[in-house]
Amino acid sequence: MIARFALLGLALFSATASADMASQGERGTVAGIDLITYRTHVKDVVIVTGALPAGDAMAGGGNIAIPTLTGMMLDRGTKSLDKFAVAKQLDDVGAQIAFGVGPQSVQVQARCLAKDLPLVIGLIAAELREPAFSSAEFAKARQQFIGSLEAALQSTESRAQEAFGLAAYPQGHPNRPHGTEEYIAAAKNAKLEDVKSFHARFYGPAHMTLVLAGDVPPDARTVVAKAFDGWSGGQDYLQPASPARPSGPRLVSVPLKDKPSVTVIMGEPTGIKYRDPDGLALHVGTAILGHGFTSRLMGVVRDKEGLTYNISASIAQDTVTDGTFSVSASFAPSLLERGISSTQREIEGWWRDGVTERELSDRKRGIVGGYFVGLSTTAGVAGTILVNAQRGFGLSWLDGYPAAVEALSRDAVNQAIHSHVDPASLVVVEAGSVPGAR
Repeated sequence: MIARFALLGLALFSATASADMASQGERGTVAGIDLITYRTHVKDVVIVTGALPAGDAMAGGGNIAIPTLTGMMLDRGTKSLDKFAVAKQLDDVGAQIAFGVGPQSVQVQARCLAKDLPLVIGLIAAELREPAFSSAEFAKARQQFIGSLEAALQSTESRAQEAFGLAAYPQGHPNRPHGTEEYIAAAKNAKLEDVKSFHARFYGPAHMTLVLAGDVPPDARTVVAKAFDGWSGGQDYLQPASPARPSGPRLVSVPLKDKPSVTVIMGEPTGIKYRDPDGLALHVGTAILGHGFTSRLMGVVRDKEGLTYNISASIAQDTVTDGTFSVSASFAPSLLERGISSTQREIEGWWRDGVTERELSDRKRGIVGGYFVGLSTTAGVAGTILVNAQRGFGLSWLDGYPAAVEALSRDAVNQAIHSHVDPASLVVVEAGSVPGAR
């Protein structure tokens, strides 16, 4: 099965690499928005995805719940249409629009038929520009947010991620999270006027990126220009005063009683962004350690030693700012100490000895194959283009990425690992039925 997927990856690479993917797209500023249109062979369907800097980090010294609550109000009606009228218009044409709030950005995702693009873009523009901000809907949104936060208090994964982010990033870094209990208290004190003020300050076309992919109609740019005409404002993504640096080693325990497993995260800040010189090499080296069933961690900690069902390594939160290296796993309480020890041993060996030529060659093939498989759907194309834009790449990176992966040398990958990971400085977080959980 692995060999068949590898051959599929190679076939897709040869077939697609010659197609000059970047030539199928167009990029320019429309109504102040960074607009990217990309035509695919799909018929009649258009995928819309976009982002603007209005995420949780933008709360600054104010109420930390306000950015998320603002995002939650976007699909609850506009000044001219209540939420039921918006839903009916979408249902009548089989279209969808959804919003989400992350650490740095608010994202929009939509899908529709090409003939209905003016309707959907018009609704997206109205929801972003003129939310109704109904007091009744705000009360519902606030209660729903509080409910989701209270549920997260009992999730070992959520609590481990929170504890790791707090340990890895210093005060003032945009990627540093707030504690769940802090969010609950803030949400209970949130006011609708705060939401309105946040919206007025952070929502606007400046630094917004919008991607249209699929059977994009010829007049798409005109459609966007008309819908967003006259909109102004917006803020740039936040950058830290300096990159985060490792502060470990240390152990952070989050006791949660009566949990069948313990979520473990061990890692540290890398100090670099994806687009920095070592960024891609570090991603590839980390994938060799812990991405997929052929990775070192899965092969040893899971398959050989039987200590866990799932374990992985990743580089995260490095799209806009410097990110983190981390390994995540879940262990039965009785296997916790052995699981942590085994994982640390594998990280140290990976760091000390580096990756092999065979590992790098195999991983390159898998990464390039997976890349083109991801681009086989219109949603995959749109999402890839958006992330590339947020990372600071142009459309040419669609073709440049696989070539850059293929060009990586073993020395470059091992140098990146040595430069940006230090096994002696790892923060280890354990959340669940750990010693002390009663």
